Parts: sequence; structure tokens; C-alpha cells
Amino acid sequence: MTTIRIMTYFVRKCRGGDGQVDLDRIADVIAEGAPDIVALQDVGDEAASDQIVTLSRRLGMKSYAAPGCGGNAFLSYYPLKGVLAYDLGKGGSCLRADADIDGKRLHLLNLRLKTGKLERQQQISSLLGPDLLGDRALTCPTLILGDFADYYWGAGNMALNMNLSKGVRSLWRGTFPACCPVVDRDRAYTRGHLRIVDSTILWSKLARRASTHLPLIVTAQITDPRTFLRTEKLKRSRMEVAPG
Repeated sequence: MTTIRIMTYFVRKCRGGDGQVDLDRIADVIAEGAPDIVALQDVGDEAASDQIVTLSRRLGMKSYAAPGCGGNAFLSYYPLKGVLAYDLGKGGSCLRADADIDGKRLHLLNLRLKTGKLERQQQISSLLGPDLLGDRALTCPTLILGDFADYYWGAGNMALNMNLSKGVRSLWRGTFPACCPVVDRDRAYTRGHLRIVDSTILWSKLARRASTHLPLIVTAQITDPRTFLRTEKLKRSRMEVAPG
């Protein structure tokens, strides 16, 4: 089975709880967690458009983003395909990407939701709708993670729990606010042949200073038996059978 380590991290434009913008701190926290893929939220707006590029260079990871995604981005050691931004309404956003890992494909959905009962219900409805999780083309294991901007029992979460599997999470500490994390805002859900075997919240002094959220790291195991083959570009004149 294929195993991958993925972090979700709300970086607040790299501004820590002390009000200082420091990309080195964010990069050091990510390096401390040693993830294969990072789902970032609130990075790279017009005022700081080079933040994701700078973090990518410092960590040696490739960056992935899309216009109009509300500051969502990926950093990854694995190649990501099909990177698309989705507007969930009322300020909510989702960045989707597909990771090919040792012949296995993993759908990644990087979320940033907004607070407010009606707003969250609309955003979660959009997430579960035909453009995203309701899309029949999403047939591979799927990991949904990010900032859910609420308590675990907040508005719309019943729909999430009915349609998705809850990821392993800490029962005695949250991710927000970083100085005294009592709220479980940053979470992960799964769908399909995917199992979260471990979940860790970085609790270091540096992580508590670097942002207002602590990063959550999940170790996911892809149990899907299928292998997705890559083939050369097919000729337009006729159909061909992919090798294998």
C-alpha cells in the first residue's frame, strides 16, 4: 500500500501572532513537519504575491496555485495535475489537485471556509455538489482538508459526516488559536480507498509563533488496488490501446 504524509496549514499571509511577517518561520515549521505535500491557506494575495514562490524555493518543493482561489495553494514533492480553483460562495474557496504517487492517484481538496451558519451551509453544499465531490469523475481516493473555520459541531458538519469519513484527530487539543489551541478548525476527511493511519499537530514554540493556526499533519494510506498508467499522447487520427 502507498503511504503519503500531508500537512494542512493556515499561514495568515506568514504573519505570526506577534504581528510580524516572517517567511523563514513558516518554512522552518513546514520543514519540521517533513510533509510530502502541504495544503496552504491564506497565502499569496496581491499584497504578498511572491510568498508561495519564496516558500517553494526555500523548501525545495514545487508550488501550485490558481487565480481566484482565496489564498489556497499547494507545495509538493510529488507532481500535481489538474489544479483548479472553485468558489464555494460567501468567501469560501477550494483548490483541487490530483497527485500521482507510485502509480496511485489521489484527489486533493484544499479548503478555506468562512464562519457564519448560512455561509457555511452554502459552502458545504457547494463542496458536496456536482462540481466537486458530486462529480462522477472523482473516482479515486480523495482527501479533503483545510480550515473549516468552526467548531467540529458547527453548521453543515452533519452533511460532511454523512458523506465523508472523519480523519483521525487529537481528542485533547486543537489547532486554533496557536497560542492556546482549543478549537479544532483544521481537519481532514477522506472518501474512497484511503485510510488515515496517523495524525499529528505540531506543538513547538516556533509553530505557536509563526501563525495563528497550528499545522495538522496526516499520514494517509492509499488502499485502492488500481494502478493508473501513463501513456504517450494519443494520435488524433484513430483510437489506440494504452499499453499495459
